[in-house]
Amino acid sequence: MLQWISDHAVELINIIIIDLTLAGDNAIVVGMAASRVAPQLRAKVIFWGIAGAVILRVLFSGVAVQLLQIIGLTLAGGLLLLFVAWKMYRQLVDGSEHSIDEVEANVASTARHPGEVSFWSALWTIILADVSMSLDNVLAVAGVAQGAQEPLPVLIIGLGLAIILMAVASTYIARLLAKYPWIAWIGLLIILWVALDMIYTDSHKITCATYNIGCSETLWQAVLHRLGLGPSGPGG
Repeated sequence: MLQWISDHAVELINIIIIDLTLAGDNAIVVGMAASRVAPQLRAKVIFWGIAGAVILRVLFSGVAVQLLQIIGLTLAGGLLLLFVAWKMYRQLVDGSEHSIDEVEANVASTARHPGEVSFWSALWTIILADVSMSLDNVLAVAGVAQGAQEPLPVLIIGLGLAIILMAVASTYIARLLAKYPWIAWIGLLIILWVALDMIYTDSHKITCATYNIGCSETLWQAVLHRLGLGPSGPGG
């Protein structure tokens, strides 16, 4: 077990930071939606919002690895993650994220929100946001897992950790990221690297399938090769 952890330490550390970076957003989204319903419905909205996020992550993870084996879809996933990285960068630079303390205060307040909405309207808002956040999380974890010697266990651990953090510790994580923003910056860099690696690797697969060159070379292998520190991939 210890040997397995040692062999996959880089992937596991990357996944932990990605999960930390993305888990805090869930608390903000669920809390903001819950604060807009009647006070007696807020706990119900929070429960079903978190439950929906868990279900979506499980559903997405069930097909993520299989889909990313199809040539071209990893490239598309990498481009999507690149857009996620851009959104994260804008949030970090602009400081456009809402304060978790403010959101919690609104949820705890017994006053009715001036723009009050129904339970189903708030839940629908959370589900739409969860679809995007769950897909981002699953793609990032699956992208990291693809580079591991044993991708499936790494994927299961990564997504299991994401679900646990999001379900029981997302509020704490949101506070942690607000106090230590450098964690979010590291998470952003890792997601950016995973996106570029997915784009580069799948582009090589497409080139390999079409022209039989550049087969199986990852972005990391390419960087090492260009620096003269390692061999190139077969056919590259």
